[in-house]
Amino acid sequence: MDAQIIKERVLKVQSQREYLLSLLEQPNLGTLRVDVNQALEEMDDLIDEYRRTFPQTEV
Repeated sequence: MDAQIIKERVLKVQSQREYLLSLLEQPNLGTLRVDVNQALEEMDDLIDEYRRTFPQTEV
């Protein structure tokens, strides 16, 4: 897989992260809050791993 494609996909994931953050502000989220938190943690891990793998590239 090309580094540019990986960067584009990580940028897409990062943009979706903002939506998940907005979901956490919903008072009626209920038990889905656990899933949203898990998704955010996994996204953060993915972004961190990308930054470690491609330190010269900004996301």
